[in-house]
Amino acid sequence: MRSFPIATQKRNNLRLLAVLLAGQFMANVDTAVVNVATPSIRADLHASGAELEFVVSGYVLTYAMLLVTGARLGDTRGYRRLFLTGLSVFTLASLACGLAPSGPVLIVVRVVQGSGAALMVPQVLSGIQLNFSGADRARAVGLYAIALSGGAIAGQILGGVLIAANLFGSGWRPIFLINVPIGVVLLVAAIRYLPADRGGRAKPLDFPGVVTLAATLLLAIVPLAVGRDLGWPGWTWICLAMSLPALAVFVVIERRVARQGGYPLINLPVLARPAVSWGLLALGIATATYFALLFTLALYLQQGLGKSPLYSGLALLSWVAAFGIAGPLLPRLHLSSRAALRVAPIGYLLLTTAYVGVSLSLFTGHFGGALFFVLLGLGGLGLGTGFAPLVAHITSSVPSGYAPDMSGLITTTSQVSAVIGIATFGTAYLNMATRTDPQSATHAFALITAGFALAALLAMAASYVSTQHRAPVVTLNHTYSQADKRPAAVRRAD
Repeated sequence: MRSFPIATQKRNNLRLLAVLLAGQFMANVDTAVVNVATPSIRADLHASGAELEFVVSGYVLTYAMLLVTGARLGDTRGYRRLFLTGLSVFTLASLACGLAPSGPVLIVVRVVQGSGAALMVPQVLSGIQLNFSGADRARAVGLYAIALSGGAIAGQILGGVLIAANLFGSGWRPIFLINVPIGVVLLVAAIRYLPADRGGRAKPLDFPGVVTLAATLLLAIVPLAVGRDLGWPGWTWICLAMSLPALAVFVVIERRVARQGGYPLINLPVLARPAVSWGLLALGIATATYFALLFTLALYLQQGLGKSPLYSGLALLSWVAAFGIAGPLLPRLHLSSRAALRVAPIGYLLLTTAYVGVSLSLFTGHFGGALFFVLLGLGGLGLGTGFAPLVAHITSSVPSGYAPDMSGLITTTSQVSAVIGIATFGTAYLNMATRTDPQSATHAFALITAGFALAALLAMAASYVSTQHRAPVVTLNHTYSQADKRPAAVRRAD
């Protein structure tokens, strides 16, 4: 007789997870979809090169800057409310993007779209942490990893297909307009299936922390995002240098807020845990290689080998398929706790092996055929095998009351790492592939993938250190009850 409510709860959790992951998937699609559409946007709107850069980077910059703030707002105002708000803003902004009459208008609404994504996306991992535990959480994190990786690839493929179709002569506009019906359906589903937020008094937002963190990320990300295209003028290096003292000011503010009994934007004791700090480092390095691969592989295939944008997107299907296998498969293996801790380093070792294999195959003249796609598949398997267990390890290393902190840190780490990876490896590739002949492009891409291999090896080492620390979840200078594992100060505020 008790199986019926259990089965009902499982169905509700699956629906809840589907809603959350669909929101994550949409946001990641729109991170990548515009890259394919820039030539069409330039021709239709007569946009300048600078306007095109900000159409692409405006979304990413706003998204990355506001993720931690979105996570904290989810904690202070309720993750369901913030998911619905962010999804609504994202959907309306997508409609405005699809109808934009000029480049400047498109830039403005892309910034609004990025802010909507920043409000919505942190609630995804927070919702998983708050509503799933044990093996169910591990499976949910595996599917979350698929939404992250698959969204970026789907954006490239979808952009190529929709622009090639040129529906009703609309050119690039369907890449944004398609979000509108999907967003409306998802909004209805979210209202129905996301559980109500916990009641209580809303906690104050750390505005000084918001301002200083936004300034820090702005100073670091803007030059990385546009410096390559502008030839790295002096102001980009000044901004990068200024980001370090801005970060120091942010740390001072957060410590002061914590000492005064407030609610800091980021709980620094969480970040100071070796399991968390080393785990975030590993995730950041591996993520940087992945997004740099998306960027450089597209350049290599399209400019170096003369392939189409659609071919460029489809080339990574083996990567995404293998990545998708790793996430759901690992929880079904029912590994012991000791064996489970070895999974992430093994995954990043596979990723290193794949990059080494690609580099060697290119150096030996095998730059096409089945071997190339098999190696890409091995890379996707390695990234998925490393990512999902490591995220599960990091989130389980702190109490559930810190779900917003972990969600903001993980998502921000991913976005900032993506920008750093593209700026670093992308600049290196463009500097080496100065000629457009296949031989020059292949040599440059072979060197870049060798660099990916070194970075993946560092990610393996960092993940190993992270998984050696299994701190109990009842510390962090807070007292917890069995019934409510949030900090006592948080419970009193509620």
